[in-house]
Amino acid sequence: MTEGSHLTPPRILSIAGSDSSGGAGIQADIKTITMLGGYAMTAITAATAQNSQGLQAIAPLGGEFVATQIRSCVEDIGVDAIKIGMLHDVDIITHVAQALAPLDRNIPVVLDPVMVATSGAPLIAPDASQALQDQLFPLASLLTPNLPELGFLLGQELSDSTQMAEAAEQLSLRTGSAVLAKGGHTSDERIIDILFAPGERAVQFNHARLNTPHTHGTGCTLSSAIATLLGHGQPLEHAVRLGRQFVFQAIQNAPGFGQGNGPLGHQAVGRKKPD
Repeated sequence: MTEGSHLTPPRILSIAGSDSSGGAGIQADIKTITMLGGYAMTAITAATAQNSQGLQAIAPLGGEFVATQIRSCVEDIGVDAIKIGMLHDVDIITHVAQALAPLDRNIPVVLDPVMVATSGAPLIAPDASQALQDQLFPLASLLTPNLPELGFLLGQELSDSTQMAEAAEQLSLRTGSAVLAKGGHTSDERIIDILFAPGERAVQFNHARLNTPHTHGTGCTLSSAIATLLGHGQPLEHAVRLGRQFVFQAIQNAPGFGQGNGPLGHQAVGRKKPD
């Protein structure tokens, strides 16, 4: 956090796509960062037309323009933590990596590798997936893949938390980054997430499954919550624990909007001050 008053909010930069329906992407990130006491900045990578029923259209922005947004924020406002979401193509990935490379490596970077849809279908081209791994994974402090994304990265079929834990360890050792493997897609009775960092003990988090279709933007919300809490100076394990609590409460308070997979209730979660 910035030197000075304890009331100064951490400066959190979200590099992600815009969700016109407000449930995910940049919009979910801004809501989350604000509710957790951070100052939200954005570098928008793509504009989308989407809602609770799916994605209708996408218009990616040019990589140089995305990089210029990043530099505009960092060079004037400064930054205490970064969240990276959907990066549509190699051009954007390359320019984001170039913009982030000169920054202090002590600035936490939470990368949500948005590559695979819930159905298992890839969301970005194969060359973009490889560029993401080659250029941005080395800059990430934490990767937050869900089960399909983790399996995609390792070329494995994963179904339960035991397989997920082994895969998270493999990915962490391969990349040198901490990995939070998210178990929402497993066959387990409860939601089990596993945090693995090189040289550290694995930490397991779990909670009951909520019987609701309104989970649009959970991955975006969790990654931006963790980034904000890291920006507050929280240690990684505690930031993950508090971030998961925030998401759980936001799902519990989902407003029920839309005819499909609706948004979370960010606005209903009590403003959480870091412990």
